[in-house]
Amino acid sequence: MHVYNTVPLQNYTYLVSGDPAEFICIYPSYVNRKKTLAEGRRIPAEKAVENPTCAEICHVLTVGGANVLIENKMYSREWNRDVTFGGRVRVQLKQEDGTLCSDKFASRKYVMIYCAEMIPKLKTRIGDSGSQQGEGSRKSKKKRK
Repeated sequence: MHVYNTVPLQNYTYLVSGDPAEFICIYPSYVNRKKTLAEGRRIPAEKAVENPTCAEICHVLTVGGANVLIENKMYSREWNRDVTFGGRVRVQLKQEDGTLCSDKFASRKYVMIYCAEMIPKLKTRIGDSGSQQGEGSRKSKKKRK
């Protein structure tokens, strides 16, 4: 087993084993609900997530046990050249002997659907719901005669 590349991301270093040329590519546009099929979305809009980032995809897949590699590449259909829309994640589906690395990542579609299901559960995606809960419990005071 050879280590080909390391990628620093938010104070973590991911060791990548295997040939990165055989990893599949996942761009954030593939799972973006705001994109149309012509703009690059690859899963149904009902299952997609709104404006995912490359870092979120990488984090979700790493926690899920996938071997990932981040590359600073732009999706060809992405018209916005902003850094927040850039990047792609390479995911290892099969080991060097051809066996699957994980049963839950059996194909490219399973990886994209897994990302779309898990990204909304990230702490950065969950809004501050504590301030909204207190507003509904107020009682209106009525004047007694």
